Amino acid sequence: MKTTQLLRRLVPVLAASAFLAYGSIAAAQTAAPVVRVRATIDKVNPDSLEVSTKAGKKQTLKLAPDLMLFSVSHAAITDIKSDSFIGSAAVPLPDGSLKALEVHVFPAGMKIGEGHYAWDLGKKSSMTNGTVGDVVVTSGRTITVKYPDGEKKIVVPADVPIVSLDKGDRSLLVAGAHGVFFVSKAADGSDVVGRATVGVNGVVPPM
Repeated sequence: MKTTQLLRRLVPVLAASAFLAYGSIAAAQTAAPVVRVRATIDKVNPDSLEVSTKAGKKQTLKLAPDLMLFSVSHAAITDIKSDSFIGSAAVPLPDGSLKALEVHVFPAGMKIGEGHYAWDLGKKSSMTNGTVGDVVVTSGRTITVKYPDGEKKIVVPADVPIVSLDKGDRSLLVAGAHGVFFVSKAADGSDVVGRATVGVNGVVPPM
C-alpha cells in the first residue's frame, strides 16, 4: 500500500482517538467537585435528608445508592498507637510542624484519603491522612504521620477533639444527628451525598 493511501486511512482513526481522549480529559476536568456540608439532620426520607447547615441554611441532600457511612464517637490520645491510620485537620506552626484542629482515628485496616492536602477550615488549613510513626505524649502530645509522599509532625493540644471512626449503616441517619456530608452535584443539579461521617450519642464530628 502506498504511503499516501495509508495516511489517508490513518488520519480519521487518529482524529477519532484524539477526540475520545480529549473528551475523557474534558469530562474529568468538568467533574463536579466534592464539597463538605456540616449539618444537623432535620428529617430522614427514603432517598434523601433534610438538613440545617452550621450557617443555618436548610438543604435537601440526596443519598447515593452506594452511600458510605461512618459513625463518630469520642476517643483519647491513648487510642492513637504506632501504626494507627489517622487523619488530622491542622494549621502550620512557625517551625514547620502542624497544630491539629482535630484528629480522627480510622478502624484497623482502613485507609481513606491518604496524603497531605488543603482543607476548608481556614485559609492555611490542611488535612493529613496517614500512618502514625512516633507518638510522644509526654512532650506536647506530638505525633508523626507518614504517607506515600512524605511525613508530617503534628502537635495535638490538650483541648483538641479526638474521635474514632467506625463503619456504619443507614441506622446512623436519624433526626438530630450531626454529620459531615461529602456532597457533589448531579446532572440534574441536585446535591448527592456519597460519603458521610455521623456523630453518635450527641457527638458533633469535628472535621
